[in-house]
Amino acid sequence: MEKGMRCGLNLFSLRKQIDTKEKFLATAKALKEMGYDYLQYSGGPWEPNTVKEVSEAVGLPVVLTHVKLDRMLNDPEKLVAEHKLFGCENVGLGAFDFRGADEATRREGIAKIGRAAEKISKAGANFFYHNHNFEFVKMESGKTVFDTIVTECPAVNFILDTFWLQSGGVSIIEYIEKLKGRIGCVHLKDFLPFFVKNEETGKYESKPKFAPVGDGNINWHSVIPAFVEAGAQYFLVEQDDATDYEEPLSQVARSIQYLKENF
Repeated sequence: MEKGMRCGLNLFSLRKQIDTKEKFLATAKALKEMGYDYLQYSGGPWEPNTVKEVSEAVGLPVVLTHVKLDRMLNDPEKLVAEHKLFGCENVGLGAFDFRGADEATRREGIAKIGRAAEKISKAGANFFYHNHNFEFVKMESGKTVFDTIVTECPAVNFILDTFWLQSGGVSIIEYIEKLKGRIGCVHLKDFLPFFVKNEETGKYESKPKFAPVGDGNINWHSVIPAFVEAGAQYFLVEQDDATDYEEPLSQVARSIQYLKENF
């Protein structure tokens, strides 16, 4: 693939740096200067007018969000109208917590996700579900929660997250190919193996870390072309803990520098 890839940032990565309008504006300006081309709005106060003002002032379109499931289910028309105020047609759900859930609770969660997707679609936008690793537990059917959503909820598009696919023990490339046409927005999140000593047992435990893109062990030269082939439009860097570093902006700067140099 030719170089010149356009990339964005999921602002959840810098949520402590966007919690006021003034900080959001300053952060967005810094991201524009780094070379980011667009944004996902997540992790900050839900104020559509502010999102519109900052986006337009800086020249960084907002192409995706993460919002609450309750609003998708109970107020989809107004929610979609708020998105269209700042030119966004992709409404994302950041997670549904399937950890520790029994079969009935898992089935209920899958049904809610399917209903939310249908409501958002009917209201005139695209619904996207963001995976973690806990959707890859198997149900009584023998299929994973994730695969059940894929087959039973046709209105659902997926924000495939590379870190959580790897953490979930599945093939990143396999899932990219499986979901061709349903992954318009993707999360580029690197996976860095890391081990922490348990002081009680004296043994080391695996605690993989989030890392700037290019600093971990995901093979981006295979993954990104596969995403392109599968129809991905928006490539969004995400590093969940960047906001907690002494210099958060330097973390996301490393990612965009790597991507611009290599793709």
